Amino acid sequence: MITEHIGLDEISGSLVVLDDVEDAFYEEMVQLQLEDGSVRDGRIVMIEGKKAVVQVFEGTKNISMSNTRTVLKGKPMELSLSPEIIGRVFDGLGRPKDGLGEVYPVCRKDINGTAINPVSRVYPKNYIRTGISSIDALATLIRGQKLPIFSGSGMKHNELAVQIVKQASVADNEEFAIVFAAMGVKNDVADYFRRSFEEANVMNRVTMFLNLSNDPIIERIITPRCALTAAEYLAFECNMNILVILTDMTSYCEALREFSSSKGEIPGRKGFPGYLYSDLASIYERAGIVHGSKGSVTQIPILTMPNDDITHPIPDLTGFITEGQIVLDRTLETTGIYPSVSILLSLSRLMKDGIGKGFTRDDHKALSDQLFASYALVQDARSLASVIGEDELSDNDKTLLKFGKEFENKFLNQGENENRTIDRTLDLGWELLSMLPRNSLDRVSDDILDKHYKGGGS
Repeated sequence: MITEHIGLDEISGSLVVLDDVEDAFYEEMVQLQLEDGSVRDGRIVMIEGKKAVVQVFEGTKNISMSNTRTVLKGKPMELSLSPEIIGRVFDGLGRPKDGLGEVYPVCRKDINGTAINPVSRVYPKNYIRTGISSIDALATLIRGQKLPIFSGSGMKHNELAVQIVKQASVADNEEFAIVFAAMGVKNDVADYFRRSFEEANVMNRVTMFLNLSNDPIIERIITPRCALTAAEYLAFECNMNILVILTDMTSYCEALREFSSSKGEIPGRKGFPGYLYSDLASIYERAGIVHGSKGSVTQIPILTMPNDDITHPIPDLTGFITEGQIVLDRTLETTGIYPSVSILLSLSRLMKDGIGKGFTRDDHKALSDQLFASYALVQDARSLASVIGEDELSDNDKTLLKFGKEFENKFLNQGENENRTIDRTLDLGWELLSMLPRNSLDRVSDDILDKHYKGGGS
């Protein structure tokens, strides 16, 4: 039921308080009509008895406490949806900002989504090819998975996100699209994303939501929910496979901390609200595959670890909720390796069921296991060399060092426009493993070695 209130009880920053409110509910949309005739939107973010606290999207400047009319809409925030949102650019609240006019809606959906019944979930198996060897071979992205990228300030995670958007594909020519949401980015970064997609001619399969750093923080909190609502519509009602890229979740969490502080809530770890875990889960758990639908929602949240601290609450809680992570290494990046994926810290917990026979080549799992094992030995050899010197190493350790250098320069390192097929990636891995003695490849069966090993050593 739509109700109207005249006057405000209190104004504090971007929050206004209404008193003597009946039948209001959390996240209900409201409209504030100012004395000059202008209108501002907001939503209820807290209810205490008959008091309702409203977050005003555009701020509270020039709002009168006595003459402002507040209309309670009786519904939560909804997003207008139709298949034509693909190829469009929206702001953080889902309003068009590409000059192409409003979306003619087929339906409107609550941006908070609806919980997926665990019984109706389908176990993710098919993979999404990114064209990036370190991901496709060693931390394979599976449809319906949530696989975050842990980066650091100033590292090339934006370039990696753009490359994934340009190159990502699914098998069997199934319908595929990408929902890209940027939160708290500067204008030049937003322009870089949009320009890169247009120049690569992939905008026709991308839906963009852009929240800029000078936009209100409440918009930043809503942006990922708008993006996921669009993704769920395209996946479960239009039967498409949707990849959602969310960057930067650190900006989102910092906005949530600021918002929590403005409401006077008791802070938790490092000032973040105590409900940060459940709030992140409400975003990440919207990935998945639902029984009866041909579509899927896959997530790649990107976050920058403050001070490169992987134990910080944001990456720490994200790691608990998601099914693995891809970690970027600053040391690798300073040596010119791109993408600087630290494979020993990265993993995809669902890749074991999405690679091999029927999905990728039968040797994929064996290659992945052996590359992990051999690269771990490289780190041991490097540690030993730093103590006794490289000249004092055994021949096997020297071979490992040579393998490690070639692995980083040829396998991990690839151009920003280099799109490798899965066959090229796996063949390259076997070429590098053939540098090592055959008897050291203890993670691979003799049958597979007979087929792929090209070295001459025993």
